Amino acid sequence: MKIKVIDGVYAVCKLKKVPESVGEGFYSLTITDAEISLVCAEYAVPQGALELETGFSMLRIEGQLDFSLIGILADISGVLAQQKISIFCISTYNTDYVLVRRAQLEKAIIALQESGYQFA
Repeated sequence: MKIKVIDGVYAVCKLKKVPESVGEGFYSLTITDAEISLVCAEYAVPQGALELETGFSMLRIEGQLDFSLIGILADISGVLAQQKISIFCISTYNTDYVLVRRAQLEKAIIALQESGYQFA
């Protein structure tokens, strides 16, 4: 399975309200009855974020993943957990994204390569 490092530095933030615009590039907005969370490029974080975590790199699992596939994120998170690398995951209709702290990106890449993952 191939993984691609997506350019940019990303942030995870908690918002009080849905932003009118988040600009261009990657963003993932989640709205629940308890919170509004946004993952986006650091430069695109809306003003007034209630809480903010910055400094993430993003890994994308390449290709469209079939809904019948089992254990992909479990395997990746297990590999990274063994190396004490914290992750934040986002799933979309087509694929999964894994965010790791930029300071741990190289360590994450090495661990995943040693476990058989290829990088695009």
